Amino acid sequence: MRAPSSRSSRSWRSSRVYFLMTIPALVLFFVFHTYPALEGIFYSFTNWPGYGDFQFVGLKNYLNLLKDGRAWDSYLFTFKFAIISTLLVNLLSMLAAVLLNERIKLKRLLRAVYFLPNVLSILIIGFIFNYIFTYLLPALGERLGITALATNILGNPALAWVGVVFVAVWQASAFNTLLYLAGLQAIPDDLYEAASIDGAGRWQRFARITFPLIAPFFTINMVLAMKNFLMVFDHIMALTGGGPGRATESISLLIYRGGFQGGEFAYQSANAVIYFLVILVVSFLQIKFLQKREVSL
Repeated sequence: MRAPSSRSSRSWRSSRVYFLMTIPALVLFFVFHTYPALEGIFYSFTNWPGYGDFQFVGLKNYLNLLKDGRAWDSYLFTFKFAIISTLLVNLLSMLAAVLLNERIKLKRLLRAVYFLPNVLSILIIGFIFNYIFTYLLPALGERLGITALATNILGNPALAWVGVVFVAVWQASAFNTLLYLAGLQAIPDDLYEAASIDGAGRWQRFARITFPLIAPFFTINMVLAMKNFLMVFDHIMALTGGGPGRATESISLLIYRGGFQGGEFAYQSANAVIYFLVILVVSFLQIKFLQKREVSL
């Protein structure tokens, strides 16, 4: 009769150890994440400029945001950038994963090389491409007589976003490709062999077998890519600084500049709260819609 009591005692001690191990992580998460978030929500209902005294203003900051043309412009740019980048990065990543999953020579080496952009810092990548767009490509364009390359697109208000999209997609494709590769390797070869026997071509095998079975990975990649691109900050800081003018000013950059440099801490805190809710709603809708296409093995 002592065995059950002994087992329950060991189970209780084990549970206590696991609980104590989680306390430091919970404390750090609360101090550096939850508390600042709650503090930001609190200040969004005030007129605090980031220093000195403040007064409560209720929903005034939120109502003023609805009439702020600069905020609307930043939201429109951010969504345009995020939608285009998300579609491109998933299309290119899926194509790269399918090609890397084929039986080709140096497949492991190519995977390692392809993953390098994800290892590098976004700021470092941004500064490198800033130099390429500003100096190398124009010099190459002038030497070759190619007018399209002879000008710096980052200095063109109508084309600067193209450079930001290019760098963001190039850097983000590596991680998405690894996720797609993990999904492709989970598909049994028997399914492809049976489809080949039935006379299915490569496109038919992809449409009827590959894509439906990697749909969960497609959902993950779409949600993560959209969320990350909606929060774009480093790419823009390194490439354009939000310019020319405010042509590439994202929501994150607007919140940073207005809150920490422009004395609009409370106002931009309200903007951050709305920003968080927008990302939450977009992610929820993506998951709800994309999960309908998922199938299981």
